[in-house]
Amino acid sequence: MTKFVACVLAAIVALSYAPLLRASERVSPNDTARFLAGLHPSPDSPLSALTKSAVWQRHAARFDTLFELKNRDSLNRIRVFAAKEVPHADRPLLYFFSGPDFLYANAFFGDAPVYVLSGLEPAGDIPRIEDLDSRAVEFTLHNTERSLNSVLDLSFFQTNDMRRELSAGPVFGTLPILYTFLARAGKTISEAETIVLDQDGGIKKATAEGQAGSGGISQEGMRGLRIVFSDKTHSQQTLYYFSGDVSNAGLRKSGLLKFCESLGQANALLKSASYLLHRDRYAYLRDFILKQSALIAQDDSGIPFSSFDPSKWDLQPFGNYVGPILLFRNRYQASLAHLFQARERKGLDFGVGYQWRRNRSNLLLAVQKPAIL
Repeated sequence: MTKFVACVLAAIVALSYAPLLRASERVSPNDTARFLAGLHPSPDSPLSALTKSAVWQRHAARFDTLFELKNRDSLNRIRVFAAKEVPHADRPLLYFFSGPDFLYANAFFGDAPVYVLSGLEPAGDIPRIEDLDSRAVEFTLHNTERSLNSVLDLSFFQTNDMRRELSAGPVFGTLPILYTFLARAGKTISEAETIVLDQDGGIKKATAEGQAGSGGISQEGMRGLRIVFSDKTHSQQTLYYFSGDVSNAGLRKSGLLKFCESLGQANALLKSASYLLHRDRYAYLRDFILKQSALIAQDDSGIPFSSFDPSKWDLQPFGNYVGPILLFRNRYQASLAHLFQARERKGLDFGVGYQWRRNRSNLLLAVQKPAIL
């Protein structure tokens, strides 16, 4: 009897580690995104059976609460602000230092046909939830929640924590976070693939052999993601995420700026950017954004205010400039403070950036003036 019980227990343990679905039952990217986001996949999806677990149902209930609060307290307010204050929001959007923050990119620029996001966080591979055992699925759901804690509670990712969390587990990188944000934004994903950007700005499908080295650059080039999606008002939009170093040295090795230039005149969003564009080692990127963008929406951590030529830019401040948080106290900008004091500024009814409390947030909307011939 003891031997029989031992055999039964061994079989149960083995089953608990077996893939929950047959490998041949490949799941669509949209169903995978909805599952990770705590939303029901299509009824005929192989993932539908997994939504009956207590683990997934707790995950879904938690995300329902968190995203409802986020929409009410900030994202819906940002959408109203953008509709009123942001002209020509249907250009491509460049959002450097974003990590996987499609959440705010979509809130500020919901009509962008193309989104280009970048960060040091790994892109990751296409999630195959159908190949995971129950413990791996539970870890993936919990890790997705942990990865989103700061951006949902505050308004930005905490880079060191996020990089650690996004490197853990069988489902890793920014892709599960992007999937979650897209699904919660009401998007339907039709395509998703891992890509490589060569030095000439060309894109090709990534190979398993061409894993990225330091700075997100493999022998093939800068690795990234391409996701095609739609919603009720947009027949097709495309999101690119590129993982890599965007300092002067890193940009010399990649074709990122060439790719962005090929999209034509764009809008730019800069938020919680660690004041990197204040440094000379990021001068290439700073100059490119100023040259390529027709409109820039940023908090004070983006391009230094002194870099905007008032003869070329209309500059409208919103909110309150109270200076940087303690971590960046040496990045106070007296000229920006003067703008907020001397120019009629408009209010903000949402929080954004490092100074995420509503009455302490600042936003600068810079719009290029028409060229005088």
